[in-house]
Amino acid sequence: MPSLRINGTDHAFPGDTLPATVAELLNALEIDHATVVAEVDGQIVERTRFGETPIREGQSIELVRFVGGG
Repeated sequence: MPSLRINGTDHAFPGDTLPATVAELLNALEIDHATVVAEVDGQIVERTRFGETPIREGQSIELVRFVGGG
């Protein structure tokens, strides 16, 4: 079963359903692209490149969401 390390936790994907790009990963996790910063293997990914940045099994991904407040 393919897996990724997301925010320090292993996340398995059933069958061959590993998302191909950062955008597909965010969609699978139901995360709004406009409210997150993504880092893949220590490299920040520009939001405009989410759809073209590939994901491979075993990569480490950090997703930081913006939250309003005061």
